[in-house]
Amino acid sequence: MADIRTDVLVIGTGPAGSATAALLSTYGVENMVVNRYRWLANTPRAHITNQRTMEVLRDLGREVEAEAYLHCTEQELMGENIFCESLAGEEIGRMKSWGNHPLSRAEHQLSSPCMMNDLPQTYMEPILFKTACSRGTQPRMSTEYLRHEQDADGVTTTCLDRLTGKEITIRSKYLVGADGGNSRVAEHAGLPFEGQMGVGGSMNILFRADLSRYVAHRPSVLYWVMQPGADVGGIGMGLVRMVRPWNEWLIVWGYDINQPAPVVDDAFATEVARQLVGDPELEIELISANTWTVNNMYATHMQKGRVFIMGDAAHRHPPSNGLGSNTSIQDGFNLAWKLAAVVKGQAGPGLLETFSVERAPIAKQIVTRANQSIGEFGPIFEALGMTGGTDVEKIQASMDARCDATPQAERQREAIRQAIAFKKYEFDAHGVEMNQRYKSSAAVTEGQMEPAFELDSELHYQPTTWPGARIPHCWIYDHAGKKHSTLDLTGKGRFTILTGISGEGWAVAAAKAGKALGIDIATVVIGPRRAFVDHEGEWARAREVGDSGCVLVRPDHHVAWRAEEMVADPAGELTRVLSTILDRNSIAMRQAAE
Repeated sequence: MADIRTDVLVIGTGPAGSATAALLSTYGVENMVVNRYRWLANTPRAHITNQRTMEVLRDLGREVEAEAYLHCTEQELMGENIFCESLAGEEIGRMKSWGNHPLSRAEHQLSSPCMMNDLPQTYMEPILFKTACSRGTQPRMSTEYLRHEQDADGVTTTCLDRLTGKEITIRSKYLVGADGGNSRVAEHAGLPFEGQMGVGGSMNILFRADLSRYVAHRPSVLYWVMQPGADVGGIGMGLVRMVRPWNEWLIVWGYDINQPAPVVDDAFATEVARQLVGDPELEIELISANTWTVNNMYATHMQKGRVFIMGDAAHRHPPSNGLGSNTSIQDGFNLAWKLAAVVKGQAGPGLLETFSVERAPIAKQIVTRANQSIGEFGPIFEALGMTGGTDVEKIQASMDARCDATPQAERQREAIRQAIAFKKYEFDAHGVEMNQRYKSSAAVTEGQMEPAFELDSELHYQPTTWPGARIPHCWIYDHAGKKHSTLDLTGKGRFTILTGISGEGWAVAAAKAGKALGIDIATVVIGPRRAFVDHEGEWARAREVGDSGCVLVRPDHHVAWRAEEMVADPAGELTRVLSTILDRNSIAMRQAAE
């Protein structure tokens, strides 16, 4: 007999777990989230927050999005990545990053109603956790996952109540493991992984110091210190990261993974900070220090029966590209609506199979990209002469040589410029963040060819309504002149049809299909003298279907299906397509068996 019962049990209150719990509660699904500790994030580990993640927060509610903006460092102050010999020393070069180049900024503004920002995990996690709890999630802190067993009807999870020392059992229909890079849920479920853990060692030194005189004139999130003797995570440099402008900082400093992790005390932390800042008199207030390992591992499958993994439990990688918490929150956005549909009896279990089919390739992509980005520092080291040994004087002479008035120095300066500019694949990779296209039974293409990418798919987002892609963002206006993104008109835990005046029959069809399937299907007719008007023609250019056609959008903003024009039996078509997506045949078979 279980001590506690719930529909969905989530292990972990990080970005993945808290986002999933918040979404489930928003969708009306009973859930519980447990945390082995008595606190939420106590270090600002993840921080880069991309547009797609902000769209998830916006879907949770404009008040949730607004609170994130309230606490974040805005996109403009994320600025340019600075490469220097120290913060007080000579600057080597810089690149406009995080959408701050004018051309990149235009792409960002055209792609989403949301703005990229820097929101440390110490701020993001409480926003998501509070949203979950305020909407009905049952939280249990100081509760440690021990093991689970699943059967045909559910999962029994055993946890340790760390306050009483007693074991408790929690019975749920589904279990979600969002328990980090050393996930015990993933281990106990026997899920397959590829890659390697512990390929490098690093430490974080979190401290306070007013460094505004060194940085306020050149705002940035990341200051890369290229300095003989500096080393971080095996990539050959020191990193000073802005946490709060301009008085809270995080230094990332490497250590030999084959040796015991160093002890970081005030003296050690102050010495490292002075070296990277370039101020021998600098005094810091050490907040905390911890060590971590650079990983290169991802799950090739993220589900076993009624058990799922997400976030760092599924994709374990360095912080390059700032993809960690973003991918974790987006994992939750993919799974939550599917769990809600199945728990409510609106979909069969086949829908849940699409979670791993859709998200495991993303896990592989971002782990590969993050580790590749580390290697792409190599050309900078080579151009500066920082490779091939530990002779500090020789390295310094090679770095100094770039200042000479010689043909060789001119070539070196050009090589440095090109090497730094190439880092846009890490620090301005808009396509990596936004071009996720799903290929599963929950995106019905019916033979429609996937559009090829006209530009570099890692650098540039390409909108399309091809099934599986995220719905393009366009501004649509209501009668009062207020503008709404197409993403605002979709999502919110339901399917939505977007169509034109000639396609108004889809609204009647949606009502019939929704009644037959027991689901809510919203319809938005866009055109003159209708509820929403495409004044600027953005939607007409982006929709890739005729005025009488329709685009069916999933609760997670991804296109489920589209029709180029009105069909003879629109209600029948919608019912057929949604029955496929929702795996309704398995429900019918189960009912027949009963």
